[in-house]
Amino acid sequence: MRIEGVVKGGGLTGKRDSGAETRDRLIEAAAETLRTQGYAGTSARTIAKTAGVNSALVFYHFGGVDPLLLAAFDRSSEERMRAHRETVAGASTLEELVEAATRVYRADIDGGHITLFSELVGASIARPELRAEIVKRADPWIDFVEQTLERVIGGSPLARLMPPRDVAYAAITFYLGVNLFTYLDADRTRTEALFGLAARVAPRARLLTLRMPRRRRPPAADSPKETPEGTPE
Repeated sequence: MRIEGVVKGGGLTGKRDSGAETRDRLIEAAAETLRTQGYAGTSARTIAKTAGVNSALVFYHFGGVDPLLLAAFDRSSEERMRAHRETVAGASTLEELVEAATRVYRADIDGGHITLFSELVGASIARPELRAEIVKRADPWIDFVEQTLERVIGGSPLARLMPPRDVAYAAITFYLGVNLFTYLDADRTRTEALFGLAARVAPRARLLTLRMPRRRRPPAADSPKETPEGTPE
């Protein structure tokens, strides 16, 4: 049965308000509620109030609060992935990559995107059923970091010393920790200092990012030798 029109006990959904529009409003409201009130303060009622609809629509369209929050996180991730791919696309050196990562960090903090991830990660400690969903959604970001590192430092001594896949795991862990600590470091001076340190270290690692030319493989011992005229002996 489809629910539309005027909903008793809640706001007006509007007679012409389609199911897709209602879902969209609920996803936006869920993201806003999670960012401003945290997971503990997020419920079907608080989300519905922000969206201006009846709380029953949360269950009708998504089956519960957690699936709705995951849908909000998915939308945020898609938007961020598109934006961040453009941000790092022009980085061809380690220094430029650090600069791009700094811009990514600032954009995520200012936009409140990382808050969605942080709140859901925190919630998964008490709600094991969320863990697999969070891990599944973190994997594309690990792949994104790995692919970016492979493009910039792949084939270099630094990549052999610090494999991009391992660095990608470390980067995601570091990034989550940095953003959580930002809540304690209100003016961001300490977290900004970390990126400043990386910017100072990156030029000193330049030699380690130079790709070594491939050595020619020696001819096999049983391969025919060519005579000066170009014919094999």
